[in-house]
Amino acid sequence: MAKRLTSLDLINKCDAFPDPVKDPKGYAARLQSLYTLVWEDAAGAVPIGYMPRSVFETLLKTPVSVKGELDFNAAKGTVTLFHQPETEPERTKLVANLTDYWRQKGTFRILKGWRDELWPVYDRRGNVLFSMERSAMGLFGTMRYGVHLTAFVRQKGDDSEHDMRIWVPKRSTMKTTYPGMLDNTVAGGLMTDEDPFECMIREADEEASLPEDVVRNHAKHVGTVTYIYITDERSGGEDGLIYPECQWVYDLELPADQSVTPEPKDGEVESFSLCTVEEIQEQLAQGRWKPNCALVMLDFFVRHGILTRENDPNYDEIRRRVHREMPFPGPHQALR
Repeated sequence: MAKRLTSLDLINKCDAFPDPVKDPKGYAARLQSLYTLVWEDAAGAVPIGYMPRSVFETLLKTPVSVKGELDFNAAKGTVTLFHQPETEPERTKLVANLTDYWRQKGTFRILKGWRDELWPVYDRRGNVLFSMERSAMGLFGTMRYGVHLTAFVRQKGDDSEHDMRIWVPKRSTMKTTYPGMLDNTVAGGLMTDEDPFECMIREADEEASLPEDVVRNHAKHVGTVTYIYITDERSGGEDGLIYPECQWVYDLELPADQSVTPEPKDGEVESFSLCTVEEIQEQLAQGRWKPNCALVMLDFFVRHGILTRENDPNYDEIRRRVHREMPFPGPHQALR
């Protein structure tokens, strides 16, 4: 029988990269398996990503005409890449040349999920250094940004002690990433120059058929969550890739009479279920939720007084871990 997961187990599965303060030995050991991608500016070097050594070794074998100039310091475990072009569009083109070269050669499984979506990588001043194909981000371990929305209704019943039911989608079994797992009502990645709120509205339509006027007028931005995930066999690519992520989080209360309900639209979702808090708690304990979506749901439970210091001994650590300090620059720093 599979072990039942506690709230802290769920956090550990998502925010899996060792904390340099809480676990310095684990942190040092993990860094030994990586190269830190750095960016040089007038203030010195700033880290922008964690690259697995397997990716670094592939870089060494890739022609300079494809990857551009590569500088590295084996003793420090640092790599400088994409730094020769002077403008952001030129750097973005160089990144595209490299990642598409690997895709054409079938070098990394993760690139089979190519989406033709460009995601940003930032410098320490908040400027976009370059944009990269979404599916390639994990190869370089750069910051990833997205939006998550939880839709719920106020509804009291004899089968729950809470006056709330939450719309929970089941991911399509045909998806290459986390097929058949449970998810937040709406979730999606933030493309370069895309506003988080507008991204959320777009995703709410594409994934859940939610009317724009309802979402625009009633969705509430309630903060962000940050964590560093490490991929496993369910992620649709290589194991052990580093995903530092920041998600803008939204709540949306829908009518209790179910005059507005989420419905599958683009094939990403198989179905939606209106679940009690207790049903979701059981699903979480069984490990049925996509890891980062489980973290977002726990954050929802904290904000709505469902998960408290009185009913969970790890309450304070959970609150801290869903707002982890990130090692790389980007707009998340201004949100702390």
